[in-house]
Amino acid sequence: MNKDNSTPTPHNEALKGEIAKTVIMPGDPLRAKYVAEKYLKDYKLVNSVRGMYAYTGYYKGNKVTVMAHGMGNPSMGIYSYELFKFYDVENIIRIGSAGSINNNIPLKSVVLVDKTYSLSSYAKVLNNDDSNEMESSISLNDRIIKAANLNNIKLVKSNVFCSDVYYNETEDIKVLREKYNCNLVEMETFALFANAKYLNKKASCVLTVSNSLITGEELPSKERQTGFDEMIKLVLESILV
Repeated sequence: MNKDNSTPTPHNEALKGEIAKTVIMPGDPLRAKYVAEKYLKDYKLVNSVRGMYAYTGYYKGNKVTVMAHGMGNPSMGIYSYELFKFYDVENIIRIGSAGSINNNIPLKSVVLVDKTYSLSSYAKVLNNDDSNEMESSISLNDRIIKAANLNNIKLVKSNVFCSDVYYNETEDIKVLREKYNCNLVEMETFALFANAKYLNKKASCVLTVSNSLITGEELPSKERQTGFDEMIKLVLESILV
């Protein structure tokens, strides 16, 4: 890919006009590729640095970018900050997977995040924000809810716990559910929402339940990569309403 002096960051080789105002962000670069190939028209690969693919194309005539964010708050923090700060992105919607800690939210449930709670120091280090709770954009969430109703997609709304450690030996599921009112566990929403708050942008997150921390059930990796079409369609349709 050709590069010139208008490339804004060392992590993203896209030129400023090549990123849409609304960016859909899966964690997995191959899921970004899947979304572009299946859902977007006239798409173009605009970033491949470190294999963190970004594609810009059109969904039903609306320009949109789909870009991977990697795993964990630090990775999400870098890519979402740069999109907001240097590419003039206004809206980021994460589409990801999560572990359920509530038997009433089984595998493959589609969940809209209301608030994210975390013990991460990300916000503190970013801009001295001591809050451990971050909220999603009300206006983006309203559009996602409207799109779910229009497309007959069952949508659960919930708080999530955002952990810095995947193989955690100390977090108590009961505490997460009862003290923090969280029904899911994932690893990226806190950094995304903290960046949006700090930079006065909008962020939201829709998750598909890929595993249960109660029953031990788990979707295979291939299905995590390409099997979340209901969630993907929902978020893309929300751009239109």
